[in-house]
Amino acid sequence: MASESVFVVAIDFGTSYSGYCFSLASSADQIRQVYWGTEHGLKTPKTPTCILFNQKQEFRKFGYDAVMKYKSLPSREADNWYFFQNFKMKLYNTKVTSGMELKASNGKMLPALTVFTESLRYLKEHALNTIQEASFQTICGPEEITWVITVPAIWSAAARQFMRLAAKEAGLISDMISEKLIIALEPEAASLWCKQLPQEGFITDSSDKKKFQDSPGIQYIVVDCGGGTIDITVHEIQENHYLKELHKATGGGWGGNRVDENFTEFLKEIFDDGVWDEYVKSHPTELQHMMYNFSLQKCSASREAVYIHCYYNLTRVAECKKDIAHFFEKAKGAVWCDGMIMITYEKMKSFFDYSVKNIICTLREILGKPEMAKVQYILLVGGFASSVILRDAISQAFSKEYHILCPMEAQAAIAKGAVLFGVSPHIIASRVSAQTYGMAISQKFDSAIHDSRKRRVSKADGYIYCTDLFKKLVGIEESVNINEVAHYVFHPVEPDQTSVLFSFYCTEKQDAQYVDEEGMEQIGSCIVPMPDTKLGSERELKLDIKYGLTEFKATCTDVTSQQSRVVIIDFLAV
Repeated sequence: MASESVFVVAIDFGTSYSGYCFSLASSADQIRQVYWGTEHGLKTPKTPTCILFNQKQEFRKFGYDAVMKYKSLPSREADNWYFFQNFKMKLYNTKVTSGMELKASNGKMLPALTVFTESLRYLKEHALNTIQEASFQTICGPEEITWVITVPAIWSAAARQFMRLAAKEAGLISDMISEKLIIALEPEAASLWCKQLPQEGFITDSSDKKKFQDSPGIQYIVVDCGGGTIDITVHEIQENHYLKELHKATGGGWGGNRVDENFTEFLKEIFDDGVWDEYVKSHPTELQHMMYNFSLQKCSASREAVYIHCYYNLTRVAECKKDIAHFFEKAKGAVWCDGMIMITYEKMKSFFDYSVKNIICTLREILGKPEMAKVQYILLVGGFASSVILRDAISQAFSKEYHILCPMEAQAAIAKGAVLFGVSPHIIASRVSAQTYGMAISQKFDSAIHDSRKRRVSKADGYIYCTDLFKKLVGIEESVNINEVAHYVFHPVEPDQTSVLFSFYCTEKQDAQYVDEEGMEQIGSCIVPMPDTKLGSERELKLDIKYGLTEFKATCTDVTSQQSRVVIIDFLAV
């Protein structure tokens, strides 16, 4: 896949921060890291996932540039612009469609596809320019790059397809089935990076000098702590350095942004009397700056009180009501301190409670299963993992039984691992199915087992069949090998039909009889043409499905006409 490419570029498109790394496709020995924010006096491996459009809905800025530009706009003008942040979370736990819309920070709406496409277009252009400079102005054609985009493992198939569609619109690939784009799962990418790190590559303790991948049979749990989601997977290292997934991906929306939300709620309690609401409405750019400063503070490595600068307009709006110090009289854990809001370490920890509780509870649930008895390590990755409060809580809960490790650059682990995945996509040997997947089929009607309401009669030859039957393809928590192809043969129901509709479903149940049972969800469908009707109902359709990939891959062949097509299952139209 990556073999014909010259470069592999991995885009870590995060909820709070985004960035990319790249390397030559021939070897991932030297992964180049890109740093952001130098023109603003910063140097970080990722830039804020913020995008700004002007009043004409034209793309203007991305990242730090978008934050700084939006912050400098006068309030009147800011009202007409479109500033988006944390928008990746809108693809989680929701029905994703290609026509969905997103709300900007001032309440204005834009199509989600536009927001994601322009973000990816910006990162693509930035990467191409960087590569051009790094390779002495050699112009790099689109066919010379394999792109890898990272997504949470707990995302739906529709959300993954949405990212592929945005990548196509942004010009990363020319068509939806292009193999020049690989969708990588964030915790898997992080796992690939961590497994080849020596002990020195980790912040916390480890008694082992060897690399993980040199110890086949070692099992570890990866906790990818992002701004939006927490993604958890369990891996075992195989003889050939490949990875085998041992437990289906789990997690939830418990990332670092929850801490920000709790902090905002706390400020709203302090600045009551409508002060906070007025501030949010009238000074969105200043609030953005304040929240950005807080998000840096929450990932600090010190265990002491935090000082937040109280900005001019918040002070001004508050003092219209009463002296600002009076707002803090009833506040528990915060003190007004000469233009600063001092938040005690205990109070700061309380903002983490929701995230910490959910992460620890989920880890306990997974690690408590008998088949997880050999797990020895918990690896913490992602930007939120750099928070000492989060690390302390996990250490307190698990350090007696497990080694807890966090790589030096926890934030860059995903992008670097995604490069490794782009260079050798088959390094993940098997995955565990998160749900039961199957398709709708028809069979000869049997009154002993079939529901009479599902009985149908063929118009052409009187054949009596049962419709809406669920044919299980993969069971929930079943281990599937990545390169395994499963073959199925089907026949048309009507002798004169010239196409067949395949509908795919998923459920949390182990199995089901019909596709319209409770808990059954249609995830996509495709139409396959069968133009030659001479053989009637005797015609054969062969369906080949590749399981275990990060995206669904199926090929369908009409045996009579030998017409074969890669099936694009449309997850976005359901």
